[in-house]
Amino acid sequence: MAGTALAAGVLTVAATLSLGLAAVGGAAVTAQRTAGAADAAALAAADAASGAVASDDDPCVLAARVAAASDARLSACRIDALTATVEVRSAYSGLVAVSRARAGPPERT
Repeated sequence: MAGTALAAGVLTVAATLSLGLAAVGGAAVTAQRTAGAADAAALAAADAASGAVASDDDPCVLAARVAAASDARLSACRIDALTATVEVRSAYSGLVAVSRARAGPPERT
């Protein structure tokens, strides 16, 4: 009888740890996917601002479209000359992952 209770306790702890690790893994994947969406959105906006990509849309509209293609939402976008700075958000299990990215010509030193 004591062995059965011990085995049930061990199984309960193992199941709880597995669920916790799965949640942490899912959050990590969402954070990486959000960072990739921010990078892509910033590159798209900077390319549109510089004229490297022909587009009738505003660079920030293009960035929002690129972020949406990655199941993310563009929450901020700023264009300074040829440099684009964006902020992208994505949700996972009630938590929000936020990532910022900047793209444009290299800074002069």
